[in-house]
Amino acid sequence: MDHQPKFFENLSGAGKAIAVLTSGGDAQGMNAAVRAVVRMGIYVKAKVYFIYEGYQGMVDGGDNIVEVSWESVSSILQVGGTVIGSARCKSFRTREGRLQAASNLVQRGITNLCVIGGDGSLTGANLFREEWSGLLEELAQKGMIDKEAVKKYAYLNIVGMVGSIDNDFCGTDMTIGTDSALHRIIEVVDAIMTTAQSHQRTFVLEVMGRHCGYLALVSALACGADWVFIPEYPPEEGWEDSMCVKLSENRARKKRLNIIIVAEGAIDCHNQPITSEKVKELVVQRLGFDTRVTILGHVQRGGTPSAFDRILASRMGVEAVLALLEATPATPACVVSLSGNQSVRLPLMECVQMTQEVQKAMDEGRFVEAVRLRGRSFENNLNTYKLLSHKKSDAELPKTNFNVAVLNVGAPAAGMNAAVRAAVRVGITEGHKMFAVIDGFEGFARGKIKEISWGDVGGWTGQGGSILGTKRTLPAKYLEKIADQMRTNNINALMVIGGFEAYESCLQLHEARSCFEEFCVPICVLPATISNNVPGTDFSIGADTALNAIVETCDRIKQSASGTKRRVFIIETMGGYCGYLANMGALAAGADAAYIFEEQFDIRELQANVEHLTEKMKTSIQRGLVLRNENCNENYTTDFIYQLYSEEGKGVFDCRKNVLGHMQQGGAPSPFDRNFGTKISAKAMQWISKKLKETYRKGKVFANTDDSVCLLGMRRRNLVFQPVAELKTETDFVHRIPKEQWWLKLRPLMKILAKYKTSYDVSDSGQLEHVAMHTPKEAETGTI
Repeated sequence: MDHQPKFFENLSGAGKAIAVLTSGGDAQGMNAAVRAVVRMGIYVKAKVYFIYEGYQGMVDGGDNIVEVSWESVSSILQVGGTVIGSARCKSFRTREGRLQAASNLVQRGITNLCVIGGDGSLTGANLFREEWSGLLEELAQKGMIDKEAVKKYAYLNIVGMVGSIDNDFCGTDMTIGTDSALHRIIEVVDAIMTTAQSHQRTFVLEVMGRHCGYLALVSALACGADWVFIPEYPPEEGWEDSMCVKLSENRARKKRLNIIIVAEGAIDCHNQPITSEKVKELVVQRLGFDTRVTILGHVQRGGTPSAFDRILASRMGVEAVLALLEATPATPACVVSLSGNQSVRLPLMECVQMTQEVQKAMDEGRFVEAVRLRGRSFENNLNTYKLLSHKKSDAELPKTNFNVAVLNVGAPAAGMNAAVRAAVRVGITEGHKMFAVIDGFEGFARGKIKEISWGDVGGWTGQGGSILGTKRTLPAKYLEKIADQMRTNNINALMVIGGFEAYESCLQLHEARSCFEEFCVPICVLPATISNNVPGTDFSIGADTALNAIVETCDRIKQSASGTKRRVFIIETMGGYCGYLANMGALAAGADAAYIFEEQFDIRELQANVEHLTEKMKTSIQRGLVLRNENCNENYTTDFIYQLYSEEGKGVFDCRKNVLGHMQQGGAPSPFDRNFGTKISAKAMQWISKKLKETYRKGKVFANTDDSVCLLGMRRRNLVFQPVAELKTETDFVHRIPKEQWWLKLRPLMKILAKYKTSYDVSDSGQLEHVAMHTPKEAETGTI
């Protein structure tokens, strides 16, 4: 299927008018979406309008519907909530209200609507679209518009983006605002854990989610909570006893605190509400534990959007403008959303119907189906949580007599510990004996290896760095000693968690199999590096945490200039030769340029960037941000670029430079990294178990095929095991990066949002798909 490539700049919005509104509950990242729609719309020469205060503003008209310019959306990327306001609107629910709204839009020639909101807002938009021609006829009869206008504006196109912190919309893996809400919850949980630890307390945390347990479930996964209550999966009869038994068992294991997470819509199997107060009373009465309730409330909606939400919203904004430009009277209203790491378009009403089906299934007590309808990402989370939270007694565990070792290799990355925890616990559940190797392959060669138990990894999810210790040393120089240790400890499988070194190490072990039979065992690599430079995966554990650190710092740096006149900041990021952090950081922080190794640049480009910034400083925007990857060019150093900008900008702007350094490697892991690390690690462990069974012959494990040394990566929509031998051809070993990187396709998006003219290939962008019910099998390859 060779399609002609499709370029964004060839699509014309001339003569079209697009209006953007936010409606329903606010969510962090809505502003990033608004900014992307406005700038992409203006870029293709369409007129773009703000509709203030949601549908209320559309009905009221007047100053609520205003044409906007490029500068109108400057500096809103880092602001939470929505700057154009959102209001509940009763009048839009009446035909009179919609008639008034239609009249206000037609007067301004607006026939393209981009609605950012939850399912209620999107359903309203769809009804408006269906009634549109009837409303215009009625306006013409009343003499409010002429017959010409009825013909000219005959069709209304609608594209929705889902902004909702609950992630309760079927068809999309992540809604705008969900990741940021998880950041707020995890910040609170991490803070509460330290005080609970001091006093040996039990904390009951209530999080938002009236009809959807996503926030509760993922935050429970991300902090290793003892128990979680969600509406889609009510506890079985007699849960009170089992919960109390579990809490007291945990205390008996020297665990000084208990965390219980309750979604506000939690119910039991008789559809009766389970409240945080009820849970607290139960714990106090039955166990006498010192128990406190914390209700997070609107904290979860507040604060600045996370890097993930800014990038998601910016990508969705582009896709929305594309969808509006390509819409015909025959295309149904659609929502743009994310499936895995891929933008998709889905019919709006199919998604809404599926979302309503979930509620119906819950009301009727069909809970297994409710979980399935929520989609594979939700189901995956639930299965992983069930696997990791409850320790089976020794009698219940199978005994495989296999020994599996886990080690960290390369530089530390946030989320490594979550991956180790999941590996150890899933391994124990599968019946293996788990061993931890201290200090990577160097430690392995020295025999620093010990058995690790279920309780040893408690509380690891929220810890940054690498608790096991990690070294960059590759195994090649210690092969004999490592083989000895494998033999001595009878290690039957290896899980290697780390960056490019981990991938290279496993290649070396694979190649050494002909000399050392000890390496003929299943080996799995989990990519964990802030640089995100491992072949075979779109994301690595740790990159999201580093990206958030960069974006947070860029926000602060930009703010530091708000009182000063005209300043440009040059910021150096890590990443080795991989420009992921610089490029995505630039997209999420609203930078003017990002210099990366993958896209060579010369003095002419540097000069063009300086001139571009000089032009920008003449407008109301008086600060600039330039990111530079540490190895993007050996001669154009950060100092060189700083001095060049300082000289060329004389009299127009002054410059400051900042090298971010190791702060990008530290810090507590972000919710995404905890969840991603936990999930891929659990999946990898199950793969190891399967391989062990397949390769066990005559009393020993012997695996020498290529497909027994794999890297587990996220590729577009799926998690895939790929033999490291096959990934060799995809790798540039000199610069330690994959030869092809998906995020380079987003590079023009950053440039366009910074007002550069550039070519943007959007051939990948969505054809309209249908919302498919997934099968339980699919849930296993599912997204994060």
